Amino acid sequence: MFRRILIANRGEIAQRIIRACKELEIETVAVYSAADADALYLSQADETICIGPGPSAQSYLNIPAIISAGEVADVEAIHPGYGFLAENAHFAEVCRECKIHFIGPDPETISALGQKDNAKKMAREADVPVVPGSEGSVDDEAQALTIAGEFGYPVIVKAAAGGGGRGMRVARNEASLINGFHAARAEAQNAFGDSTVYIEKFVENPRHVEVQILGDMHGNAVHLGERDCSIQRRHQKLIEESPSPSISEETRIAMGEAAVRLVKHSGYHNAGTVEFLMDKDDSFYFIEVNARIQVEHTVTELVTGIDLIQEQIRLASGEELGYSQEDIKFQGHAIECRINAEDPSRDFQPSPGLVEAFVPPGGPGVRVDSHCYSGYRIPPTYDSMIGKLLVHRSSREQAIRTMNRALGEFVIVGPKTTIPIHRAVLDHSDFQSGGHDTGFMERYFGSVSALAGLR
Repeated sequence: MFRRILIANRGEIAQRIIRACKELEIETVAVYSAADADALYLSQADETICIGPGPSAQSYLNIPAIISAGEVADVEAIHPGYGFLAENAHFAEVCRECKIHFIGPDPETISALGQKDNAKKMAREADVPVVPGSEGSVDDEAQALTIAGEFGYPVIVKAAAGGGGRGMRVARNEASLINGFHAARAEAQNAFGDSTVYIEKFVENPRHVEVQILGDMHGNAVHLGERDCSIQRRHQKLIEESPSPSISEETRIAMGEAAVRLVKHSGYHNAGTVEFLMDKDDSFYFIEVNARIQVEHTVTELVTGIDLIQEQIRLASGEELGYSQEDIKFQGHAIECRINAEDPSRDFQPSPGLVEAFVPPGGPGVRVDSHCYSGYRIPPTYDSMIGKLLVHRSSREQAIRTMNRALGEFVIVGPKTTIPIHRAVLDHSDFQSGGHDTGFMERYFGSVSALAGLR
């Protein structure tokens, strides 16, 4: 087991990793930017090192600065958290060259799965269903039109190195495909430095369901059940829950087995997520692998009782998984609401600034993961997430009631937050019935008038 770990991240995930390390009796080194100098979790780390000014490119994305900090602090491993460098194969390779363990999959696996067209190829080889589409990159208009003609409209153009909804365009006819093809390539080049795109059949209003997996370096792998992430806005998740409220047990088993097949076929180790789209007929299709810990890993922790950050660290140190699929037990229902510093009534405009008061909720079944506190100033430089509010109860109905109660207790004075939109979603009959899909937010909260009253 490692003696000393550097955390190459910030915010709630940095605090989450510190807590996991303390329980494993591992020393932590927290790097931070000048914009995060007043972060409360820095006082919880054993050592802190400033690695640059506020902009991410000069701090949390600055590989030489992070590696130098790791060498100065004499760490054995680096935990990248999520975002920033978490899925950067080059960073993982630099860590390896510098004899520092990267807490995640190896760089070859990150690179192989990071290209979505290659990931789909690996899924086919592992007998995992994929959305019909191009088997590789699409390089010109003529090729795009031919492929769309084979599968029929609508289709979606996707950046091969993409994520977060960038480099994606839906096309319902030839004209929109030509425009979308060029727009997606340009956006992908600007966002990821890679203009490669591919095309697949567009699944209308699917459910977004993902499977948490763990794999060790000895060929063992398990899944930890699924999470439903269908409540999202512009491809950004707002609410996650486990188990998914409207899939059959047969589909649940098949999806978990498919995720494990892909993990074993790719030689994946550490924690990861296999993401699927589900259509109205309960058929599921692989879309991508997130080769890192997810924001919503906490939902899975609640229903399984497994600390995923500690598992990441243990597996990165070379330990065997130590349990089989049959050993994993699922209990109750968990829901997570992402609390962001955004104003829903103003089209989710970011709302950084001083937090005058921060009083999180409590009571039975409630968990809050947040780096925020009264007097904290949310910087405008980074992601707007203040924290994650989770509940775990014996049934989904009870979990919804507890979440509504907890949201009502949550006091955040200063910035506008997403608490009002979460309460509106939880009160909606389509959500309560479990019949929602990825089109839910656009249908019911996609207009200015629908959002205007959310204050």
